[in-house]
Amino acid sequence: MTQATDTQATDTQATETGEITGTMDKDYNLIRFTEACLNNALKMQTYAADADRAGDTELAEFFRRAQGESRKGAQQGKDLLRRRLTQ
Repeated sequence: MTQATDTQATDTQATETGEITGTMDKDYNLIRFTEACLNNALKMQTYAADADRAGDTELAEFFRRAQGESRKGAQQGKDLLRRRLTQ
């Protein structure tokens, strides 16, 4: 992408109100947040396993705590999506 194209894409994303995607920014953001939390939880599992293999218990525990926080965020996002979809 060129710089002009990047700027246009950013401008479009900043002003998207659902006319292009059919999804309002706030709804899309909630969906993306939930997806990001779920993806991060998966990554943290890999990172913890890598730390375990290297014998670094402190780091493995750190990644597991981070994974737990990502799971919490994902669950909160799913709960909020569920409530909003059933309204």
